[in-house]
Amino acid sequence: MPRRSLSTLISSFPFGPAALAMLVLTILSGLVLAFNPPPKKSATLTYWTFAKPHYDSYVKILPEFEREHPGVKVDLQLVTNTGLPQRLQAAFQADLDVPDLCEIEISSAGTFFRGPLEHVGFADLTDRIHKDGLLDKMVAARFAPYTKKGHIFGLPHDVHPVMLTYNRELFEKEGIDPNSIQTWDDFIRVGKKITIPHKRYMAEMVSTGTDEYEICLFQRGGAFFDANGNLTMDNDIAVKTMEFYVPLVAEGSKNQVAGSLSSSFGSVIVQGLQDQYFACLFTPDWRTGGLQQDAGAMAGKLAVMPLPAVEPGGRRTSTWGGTMLGITRHCQNQDLAWELAKFLYLDEKALPDRFRTTNIIPPVKHSWQLPVFHEERPFWSNQRIGEQFIALADQVPGQYSSPYIDTAKGKSTEALISCVKYYEHHGDDGFDAFVRSELKARADEVRRQIARNPY
Repeated sequence: MPRRSLSTLISSFPFGPAALAMLVLTILSGLVLAFNPPPKKSATLTYWTFAKPHYDSYVKILPEFEREHPGVKVDLQLVTNTGLPQRLQAAFQADLDVPDLCEIEISSAGTFFRGPLEHVGFADLTDRIHKDGLLDKMVAARFAPYTKKGHIFGLPHDVHPVMLTYNRELFEKEGIDPNSIQTWDDFIRVGKKITIPHKRYMAEMVSTGTDEYEICLFQRGGAFFDANGNLTMDNDIAVKTMEFYVPLVAEGSKNQVAGSLSSSFGSVIVQGLQDQYFACLFTPDWRTGGLQQDAGAMAGKLAVMPLPAVEPGGRRTSTWGGTMLGITRHCQNQDLAWELAKFLYLDEKALPDRFRTTNIIPPVKHSWQLPVFHEERPFWSNQRIGEQFIALADQVPGQYSSPYIDTAKGKSTEALISCVKYYEHHGDDGFDAFVRSELKARADEVRRQIARNPY
């Protein structure tokens, strides 16, 4: 039999050279894995978090948990938030490299609850939460974003009430008494006096994203979805919020008191504070920790105050952000994982250091009596910021998630941009009709996407 050349073998392969190359690579990869299997995990539990402040806090306290549980080793991993949802979804699909516990940012949580309950990759914690009485011990509203059809899949890490950070030196120089700002009407009145477009603004509020818009929406009792999963991004509350918000950020508006920079974080926003480009920033508890880290030169020059109310006597806060901790179905020792979850989120030995590291108010109400939450903070002009956030915690509005939450926020951003552009050209003339039409059109796009999936 004549010897056949390699080129002849390739050309005679019935599915073509590309398929042959893939076959060869598959065989070689299999051989490599067969002779070089991945090392077995030495850790008892694997824990993913996306937040560096969380990671830094847990590194300090996990040795205590391991001492209390001899032989247990926790593998704590920091995974970037931009990549974590995709990596976890892929791990669930392949049933490979799935962590035992994982923290998920609130805006991504809903994407993991798509489909029937039995297809959710996280373990149902409802019975454990009720057995340990956590709905009474914690701020119950914070479970809402991690609940589907009455089943709770996540333990809330935080409350995240929102206040305003203000430049105390600027306020004093301009003769502004923060106690005189009780409502948004007061805020706008004061803001118009000190705002100089492109040089100084009363507040940072973006016109091309939903961060500050959704803070205002939640404060008014609005949301992108309601508790039953119905889209509400175009209801009357959303319309009123948009009509309130747009004139504050639209160029040339008589009520423009807000502007924005290229970034809301890091050196950019610090420079804006130092140069007094902004008098105020919307500040949830977690952002105060970031400012302490990034804006050291502003120590003693900043302070916080409650949000202005929509109406006199109304809610003086809102919420921004959040984190859930879930135990995956893949976890082989869910009882131990639950003990770890409670240690990190509820144990009074763990919470003080976490607060000093992050400034994040835990949703565990009995912990609010701990001395750490009542300490004066020199950075914040000796205010007891823990007390101030805690005083607002029970006013924090509920928010609800959905597999389509990112889509709804994206379409709300599109509506905001269109409404700002309209207002800059037409002002109040026809604005109400335009806002209603624009929000409904964008919401209907979301509804069409939802209709394609019965879950």
